[in-house]
Amino acid sequence: MSEQSLPLSVLDLAPIAPGQTAGQSIAASVALARAAEEHGYRRVWYAEHHNMPSIASSATSVLISHVGAHTSTIRLGAGGVMLPNHSPLTIAEQFGTLDAMYPGRIDLGLGRAPGSDQNTMYALRRDGSSADRFPQDVLELQAYLAGQTRVPGVDAIPGKGSNVPLYVLGSSMFGATLAAALGLPYAFASHFAPQMLEAAVAAYRAEFRPSEQLDRPYVIAGVNVVAADTAEAARADLAAVRRRLAVGLFGRGRDLSDDEAELLLAGGAAVHVDGMLTHTAVGTPAEVRDQLTAFRRRADADELIVAFQAPAPESRLRSLALTAEAMTSVAAA
Repeated sequence: MSEQSLPLSVLDLAPIAPGQTAGQSIAASVALARAAEEHGYRRVWYAEHHNMPSIASSATSVLISHVGAHTSTIRLGAGGVMLPNHSPLTIAEQFGTLDAMYPGRIDLGLGRAPGSDQNTMYALRRDGSSADRFPQDVLELQAYLAGQTRVPGVDAIPGKGSNVPLYVLGSSMFGATLAAALGLPYAFASHFAPQMLEAAVAAYRAEFRPSEQLDRPYVIAGVNVVAADTAEAARADLAAVRRRLAVGLFGRGRDLSDDEAELLLAGGAAVHVDGMLTHTAVGTPAEVRDQLTAFRRRADADELIVAFQAPAPESRLRSLALTAEAMTSVAAA
């Protein structure tokens, strides 16, 4: 993609397919990041999730470090770290270390959702009220990275003075207004929680206050893509994605066949699954280009971060390449 084209990035959950090991999933994530770098994507982000059999990105900073060793220029980061699960000092040290290893390539996206269930919250030793301290924790973390600690006598080493850029993630008005108040970029999780996209972005842009990091609003919007060489192949991949989501959300840990997954969808799961996939570009490169261009306008986004949802690693790689080629001519302005 050219410098003038719409910035595209990648959101990777390091999915573990049925019959696949975590090691194979991580190897596929390395291949995806290398392909994203080759095709001109701006960044690859990894999301923190816990106790999910189909996701291998729980140790987010470790995965970023591994991918960093196998890439050269593309930005890498968290999309995001669920800050209430951690102390700000720990995250400042982790991402300060990453910045020391890969200078100028590390992003730190922050969310306040737990990313887990109640039992997992207990296993993480997470205080149920910790999300209430999210704004204060963001400021504490930011101060460690700026070398202006708010805790007397305590510095993040590595991390102090690194100024790793922060991004606020969200799917509600809370994240939008916080990002605006702090003058930070805002990334909306419209790839799975589309309901408040337009309202949150509008509020963020209206209330934004410039900061040392950012002088004007910057919006990243999440969107799903299933691109293939033919419309039929894309629709087949989308059908597999819908089955996978239905089983993951409503299968109660069972290993269900495709027919059983279709029964789940027909029994009511489709309403939830299709709601999550509201913002999904599906089809040939030309179709995907048109859909992403329309979504960008609707989202009022400066950058799109794409979750490539095809079920197989090779299909995700092909989808990534086709999307990059299709969007080359789409202007950033």
